[in-house]
Amino acid sequence: MTRLPVNCVQLSCPGDQRAKSVQFQFHSSLWFLVLSFLSLSSCAVEDTTDLRMCITNLRNTIEKSDAMLYSPSIDDIEENCENVSLKCYMLELEMVLDEEEVYDGNASCILAFKERLDSNSHTGGCPPCEAYSLQNITIFLDRLITLLEKLTARGNH
Repeated sequence: MTRLPVNCVQLSCPGDQRAKSVQFQFHSSLWFLVLSFLSLSSCAVEDTTDLRMCITNLRNTIEKSDAMLYSPSIDDIEENCENVSLKCYMLELEMVLDEEEVYDGNASCILAFKERLDSNSHTGGCPPCEAYSLQNITIFLDRLITLLEKLTARGNH
């Protein structure tokens, strides 16, 4: 009988200070699939707390942007439109990441959250992004963090 190889890997997610040690004993053809699944599932942005951490880690880098961005204030957002407004923020943030050429793990964290949000947000009766005022990056980030804190406190994500 052939002995299967044991592989050790260290998994870590953007902003996570702890590496996760995992041992596998699989046929080599299954190794790639297992590792791919674990990296996707273990680093998925699970909630707004993770997203806030990714944004905080990028703040100094993206505050260099001179872009004016659609930025609903917390008072502008109706409760049934919070996810739509969050999607607006993610679209604007994606543009800034692209313009500032930020492609690190924190950017991936933000894009993963945006992708998950795309499938969960419905626009029914909510104003489009363009209906909100344009603000500089500092105000944009402050308003986004305020929205994320509100959603976290309510446990929506």
